[in-house]
Amino acid sequence: MENEKKVSVLDLLLRPELPDVRRVLPEKQVEVKRLTELAGEPVVFTLRAMTYNETRQLYDKPREDQALSAVLYGCKDPDFRDKRLLDSEKGIVTPLDAIKARLFAGEIDELHIEIQKLSGYLRRTLAEVKNA
Repeated sequence: MENEKKVSVLDLLLRPELPDVRRVLPEKQVEVKRLTELAGEPVVFTLRAMTYNETRQLYDKPREDQALSAVLYGCKDPDFRDKRLLDSEKGIVTPLDAIKARLFAGEIDELHIEIQKLSGYLRRTLAEVKNA
């Protein structure tokens, strides 16, 4: 057992089964209960993790816009950039307006939390190695 060659961390990182997280992002589906009740059928959003660059852009925004922007970046379906969600007569002129017009603040914050978890936040991602 002492003669076993230990694989380097670099070799592990180079394995093809480890995805390029700039391109392959984890996803999750969540149901928005209030909208399901109103629509009479399941309203399921598909969320995805944010890339490193999207996360940096998010934290450059004013704090009050961060949850909204996270939903814009991390909500794959529905795509809040879809022009059909805009209605200038109702004051819905940007994708952020579309989010605020359809979701309550608590729903936006809860979606933001789920997107953060997918992106590696709000959970332990590292473990201490003892006696290494």
